[in-house]
Amino acid sequence: MCAVKTKAVVKQQESLARDIYSLVLSVPEIAKEARAGQFVSLYSRDGSKLLPRPISLCEVEQEKGLIRLVYRIAGFGTKEFSKLQAEDTIEVMGPLGNGFDKKDKRAVLIGGGIGIPPMLELAKELSCEKSIVVGFRDETFLLDDLKKYGSVYVASEDGKTGVRGTVLDAIKEYGIEGDIIYACGPTPMLRAVKEYALANDIEAQLSLEEKMACGIGACLACVCKSTEVDGHSHVHNKRICKDGPVFDAREVEI
Repeated sequence: MCAVKTKAVVKQQESLARDIYSLVLSVPEIAKEARAGQFVSLYSRDGSKLLPRPISLCEVEQEKGLIRLVYRIAGFGTKEFSKLQAEDTIEVMGPLGNGFDKKDKRAVLIGGGIGIPPMLELAKELSCEKSIVVGFRDETFLLDDLKKYGSVYVASEDGKTGVRGTVLDAIKEYGIEGDIIYACGPTPMLRAVKEYALANDIEAQLSLEEKMACGIGACLACVCKSTEVDGHSHVHNKRICKDGPVFDAREVEI
C-alpha cells in the first residue's frame, strides 16, 4: 500500500460542534486503499507553511471515492481548512500509517474527544459484536452516526450526557465486557485504558495521538517509547506516523 499526494475536491463541509468540523473529500486514489485507523495529511495553501496537518480518517466510501475527516480547529492550518467550501480543492497525501488489526472477537471501541472519529470507520468495518464507548468534555458529536453500527455508551466531564466521568467510568457503570479493546484519544485516557486492559487480561490496540512533522517516518519528530528496539532508529522508539499510529498496548510505553 503506497501513499499518494494529489488534489482532492471538497464535496461537503459542516460544523458538528464548537470548533469541530466534518469535511468530505473526493479523492478516489486514497479512498480505494484507506482503512480504519489510518490518516491523511492536508496541506495549507500558504506557501510559508511547509508541513502538512495530519487528520485521522472518520469514514471511507471506496465505491464513491470519498473520505470523511472530522477534526478540531487547533491552529492556523485547521482554521484554514474550516473555511473550505464545496468544489474547492486541497492537496492531500495518504493513506498514511498502519490501521487497526481487526479481529473477530467481541469488541469494545473507545474514543475520547477528537479520538472519536476513527471509531466510526472501525465500527463500520468490524462485523463482530461491538460496544462503542465515547467520552466528551461537554458538547457531543457523531453519536447518531455511531449508533448505526453498535451499542453506544457515553461519558462526559460535565455529566450532562451519559455517565459523569471517564470512559472507564462508563464501562464500569454499564458493565461492558469484551475480548478486545480498540482505543483512540488523549494520552491520559490511553494510559488508563492500557492499565485496565492489562489488569483484566484483555487484548488492546491503541491509536496514539502525537504532533507530527513529515507524516512519513523520516524526521523522527513523533516517536514514542517502545518495549522492543526499533529497526530504524536502533533504540527503544517507535515512529507513530510510520509504525503506528495503532499499536498493540504491550508494544509501547505511554
